[in-house]
Amino acid sequence: MAPPHRTPPRGQLDRIPGPTRRSLLAGVAALGALGAAGCSRVATASGTDGGELLDRLRAQGVVRLGIAGEIPFGYIDKNGELTGEAPEVARVVFKRLGVDRVQPVPTEFGSLIPGLNSQQFDVVAAGMYINPERCAQVIFSDPDYQMLDSFVVRKGNPLGLRDYRDVVRKKARFATGTGYAEIAYAVEAGYKESDILIVPDQVAGLNAVEAGRVDVFAGTAVTTREVVRKSTKAEVTEAFKPVVDGRPHVDGGGFAFRRTETQLRDAFNTELHKLKKSGELLRILRPFGFTEDEMTELTAKELCGG
Repeated sequence: MAPPHRTPPRGQLDRIPGPTRRSLLAGVAALGALGAAGCSRVATASGTDGGELLDRLRAQGVVRLGIAGEIPFGYIDKNGELTGEAPEVARVVFKRLGVDRVQPVPTEFGSLIPGLNSQQFDVVAAGMYINPERCAQVIFSDPDYQMLDSFVVRKGNPLGLRDYRDVVRKKARFATGTGYAEIAYAVEAGYKESDILIVPDQVAGLNAVEAGRVDVFAGTAVTTREVVRKSTKAEVTEAFKPVVDGRPHVDGGGFAFRRTETQLRDAFNTELHKLKKSGELLRILRPFGFTEDEMTELTAKELCGG
């Protein structure tokens, strides 16, 4: 869970512009630490030689993953099991790094970076969009996926909504999720932020469209196409690139680490790139609705702005 860049769902609360869902994180830092306060803390990271966390995780045999309960990025399923694209990738990568188990630490999306930096967990594994605002607070792996946006609309798309400019032009009633980057994208296109209906997630967005309370719900391409699968009243539009700072933009999501933990981040990246090269990454992500179109060679450096 923005333009100024998206942060996503995967991407959420920091997706607003000016701040962003992704730059509000600085403003919610104090609240964020409280959001994960129920979890016991891990030992403070050392800055020596890029951090020593990887060695400690190997010795402990378990890594704590910060998740935000967002399908399909990172969540607890109906059987009480941790799953989602990010936890499943993390499970494989950490196994290869000599860490046998992953343990979820659920929190609000806006609390993920503050919780990471206050030692509540070891890694953010929530499909977090990589953008300059976040890169100022943490370091990221290279993205394991890239993502476009799409809309949930009534069957037949009666207003012909294809992008945020259409939403503004047609004066459509617009909804998106709490903290989603799509808030910022709509505002950048000229939509009045106070007129946006904010709902908890894509299921609530689908319900709002089906009930006629709004004309359109905006989300990531993967979440919107998955949520409409069983709907008889709604459909998803073709995926498109939102406009950020006047240019079409592609988001990418990855794993966040404390800034001292370059050793862990670099080791994670090495294994992640092996998964990409072998095609195993797509096999891991496919059950969560990801396709070849979501595979990417983007780097964290590019998404961080240089």
